[in-house]
Amino acid sequence: MKLSSRINDVIRTVPDFPKQGIQFKDITPLLSDPVLCADIADALIDPFKEKQIDIIAGVESRGFIFGLMMAGRLNCGFTLIRKKGKLPAKTMESEYDLEYGSAVIEIHDDAIKPNQRVLLHDDLLATGGTAVAASKLVRMSQAKLVGYSFIIELGLLDGRKSLQPYSDNVVSLIKY
Repeated sequence: MKLSSRINDVIRTVPDFPKQGIQFKDITPLLSDPVLCADIADALIDPFKEKQIDIIAGVESRGFIFGLMMAGRLNCGFTLIRKKGKLPAKTMESEYDLEYGSAVIEIHDDAIKPNQRVLLHDDLLATGGTAVAASKLVRMSQAKLVGYSFIIELGLLDGRKSLQPYSDNVVSLIKY
């Protein structure tokens, strides 16, 4: 069975979360299947194996799960991009709009070094707002954004288009 079908069979859709009208795609059920998780991590890094990734930046919070697995497989570093106020040391921040509100994300100001090659990972690409904000943090770090990896892409929201100014290298394993 194709990986996209295996993922689709496990993803849970939660209606009206976090607000009315949103059909939330929940990846947590797939975490109970270690073989599927390993296959997902491998599929997410496969297009980037020859790109000499120095560090993967995982976006809060579901981006941490597979981002760290991917970093282990690529033998590279991993760092966190978190919601404002969650990191203990000096940070840089970027504000963005979501399809259901607005938010601020941060990264430690020393987490990504100048000229490092960065892969951004999150579980889902919707409008692209979070990924664009994370891309701005990579630029503020004077690093090179190699690309993006997502488990899920909500194609109707066209978030991929908003990422083009930062990188055309966008990988998603399943599209809705």
